[in-house]
Amino acid sequence: MPLQLRSLIRPDGQLELSLVEMPQPEPATPDEVVLRVEAAPINPSDLGNLLAGAKLQEARLSGSAERPVLTAPLPPAALAAAQRRLGTSMPVGNEGAGTVVAAGASPAAQALLGRRVAALAGGGMYGEYQSVPAAQCLLLPEGASAAEGASCFVNPLTALGMIETMHKDGHQSLLHTVGASNLGQMLNRICLKDGIPLINLVRRPEQAALLRGQGAQQVIDTSTPDFVAQMTDALATIGTRLAFDATGGGPLIGQVLAAMEAALLRRPGTVYNRYGSGVHKQAYVYGFLQRGPIELPPGFGFAFSLSGWLLFPFMQQLAPERLAALKQRVADELTTTFASHYEREISLHDLLNPEALLTSGRLGTGQKTLLRLAAG
Repeated sequence: MPLQLRSLIRPDGQLELSLVEMPQPEPATPDEVVLRVEAAPINPSDLGNLLAGAKLQEARLSGSAERPVLTAPLPPAALAAAQRRLGTSMPVGNEGAGTVVAAGASPAAQALLGRRVAALAGGGMYGEYQSVPAAQCLLLPEGASAAEGASCFVNPLTALGMIETMHKDGHQSLLHTVGASNLGQMLNRICLKDGIPLINLVRRPEQAALLRGQGAQQVIDTSTPDFVAQMTDALATIGTRLAFDATGGGPLIGQVLAAMEAALLRRPGTVYNRYGSGVHKQAYVYGFLQRGPIELPPGFGFAFSLSGWLLFPFMQQLAPERLAALKQRVADELTTTFASHYEREISLHDLLNPEALLTSGRLGTGQKTLLRLAAG
């Protein structure tokens, strides 16, 4: 029977990862297809369900070579956060690519039969077979490999979604706080291609060099002592009032909002107002790479919004024809604008090796891992 990776938080506070035999799915509705999964990326958004904050340095491997079982303890804070999933075996993997081996009776599903597609599943892609609605598939260009298509949903549509949100909110430019990430590099390529001013924040000099080598116009290294002054100058020059942040916890997004306000106060003719400039500033948080509370110091007035942003709700709000257009752009620019690069490839069984899992769970530029499930 097909195997699927499952993540379980046991009542004793241990994470348990195992390979479970699952019946091969069949299309449950006329609009559903069954995918033989060939490749799936390990994204930051997958790691929460997969690892739940467990201490991988204390992981232990048991079971057999065919059915390995990995266990690792959860620290108290992570265990408290995981109470609602305690005892529930969860599928993992939000996206991937493979070949459609069965399809429902609808024309949309039948059109994908035998074709290689990328798919967005919201869980279950770390398995040999997965059923998904045809509407959540993207037909890959002829000759495209599963590896090339594995990451063409989450990061590409998130980057395009930021641009769509920018236009909807009435902005002309934006700031991104993890500019050297796989997603950040895609966003930079989109902005260069579309002529959109983008301010990229990075954490290290080598990341700044990487982005500048890719043509980025505004790159600011937050490890430099004067990065806030540099950021304020860039914001004043470009006029940016919109930011997307994946770090989540810590002071960074508060520093960005304060720099936006400081840039506004430089404008000629600005008069003092105890409530701030009165010009609206918008920040969206779409990830929590850094745990802990979001720190918002005083100093940026009251004309601001801090909101959450997620890909799935964004896609649900889009008109179907607009979502189709965005997906088509990803397909058309799959190996250029939206290309993903992987540091390593591992198998489903390899993922349950403590050392391989620890490596794959690292969040850093150039550290992306591709999970190989079948030839493709």
